[in-house]
Amino acid sequence: MTHTLIYPSHSRHGASGHLEIDGCDVVDLAAEFGTPLFIYEEKTLEDQCRRYQEAFRARTDDFEVIYASKAFCCLAVCQLVEREGMSIDVSSGGEYHTALASGFPTHRIFFHGNNKTEAELRYALENGVGFVVVDSFDELRLLERLAAERGEVQRVLLRITPGVEAHTHEYIQTGQLDSKFGFGLVEGQAEEAIRLALEAAHLDPIGVHAHIGSQIFELEGFRRAIAVLVDLIKRTHDSLGFDCRYVNVGGGLGIRYTESDVPVTIDEYVDCKVRGVQEEMARVGLPMPRVLVEPGRSLVGKAGITAYRVGTMKEVPGIRAYLSVDGGMSDNIRPMLYDARYEAMIADRADDELDTLVTVAGKHCESSDILIKDVMLSSPRVGDVLVLPATGAYCYAMASNYNGNPRPAVVMARDGKARVIVERETYDDLVARQLPLEGRG
Repeated sequence: MTHTLIYPSHSRHGASGHLEIDGCDVVDLAAEFGTPLFIYEEKTLEDQCRRYQEAFRARTDDFEVIYASKAFCCLAVCQLVEREGMSIDVSSGGEYHTALASGFPTHRIFFHGNNKTEAELRYALENGVGFVVVDSFDELRLLERLAAERGEVQRVLLRITPGVEAHTHEYIQTGQLDSKFGFGLVEGQAEEAIRLALEAAHLDPIGVHAHIGSQIFELEGFRRAIAVLVDLIKRTHDSLGFDCRYVNVGGGLGIRYTESDVPVTIDEYVDCKVRGVQEEMARVGLPMPRVLVEPGRSLVGKAGITAYRVGTMKEVPGIRAYLSVDGGMSDNIRPMLYDARYEAMIADRADDELDTLVTVAGKHCESSDILIKDVMLSSPRVGDVLVLPATGAYCYAMASNYNGNPRPAVVMARDGKARVIVERETYDDLVARQLPLEGRG
């Protein structure tokens, strides 16, 4: 069945005609845990982790696969990727705290971010962090001062902006020259950053990092970015004695959100990265470093779906039919933020013919709160459970309480059983940290 292309790997249409996720009936899960509901399939998460590890092992012994936790950061997922032998990257004190609370080994944590605060860096240094990916001259000076105060030497990578534009939405491009991230190549900024890091008594600059964007389907940009990085490594090796032991070539592998999407495979992606570094380092006559990648979306994206309850249906004669669900932009901002496209299914009638064209609208007081414009569904009715696949990345992570909506619950499905890994927020949670005006409330 073609739905397996965009649904979790162990999903199927059950005997009841309902959508099932690894033996868990989605309609039943919606009734038990409420909606909106994020449902993750544990085996798909494991499978994706193992595909990355196996693809690397077939090509090199010196590699590291790092989960980009900003895609979905919670205790259970941190523990799962650690169990699979992966490292993790965090981009805030909160993500670092989550990894720490999960028991993640601190020497396998990479701390990212273009504006890490002093408090965040202090917290990480006090509790232990494997690597800090330095993003600016100000941060380089700050980190040197904080490490000196502790009498420690902190391992760092320098984030380089390679000037390579990825073929993706402009909001998720990060490698072009005009970027808020990293040290650019213009006027020798990257070389200067490496020089200062080498001179810093309490920093150990062990490598470089570059990330050109997200949801990328073409390999050419990755290959060009690697060539730019290696040219920089060669120049600074010759002029500064820089011994680059780690080359972090970022993440960015796209996933299938609709049947028409055709991303490259994990194996093709890893081959591009490893072969690219091997060939470029050989070209400049330098030894092969450890190769690191940072997949996020391609690990968790397909593993998750979102289940909604259909609330109202509205026909605008001759124009459009609106189907409204009990969630929307507060649990999935991607369609509104950068025109992300999804498919959908009525989980109650997964086998039925697609016979009705609708636009799926959210419940929020915004005209832009449209999850999918024009999608075919199976005779939708009020009360049905509507599912959006491939919502495992950047949906719960960017969820909000807009219009006073509590964030959804998240469950993990395996072998016919589901367990809550993030509890649903309550109305009391919404006001738990709010204070009334003096003498009121």
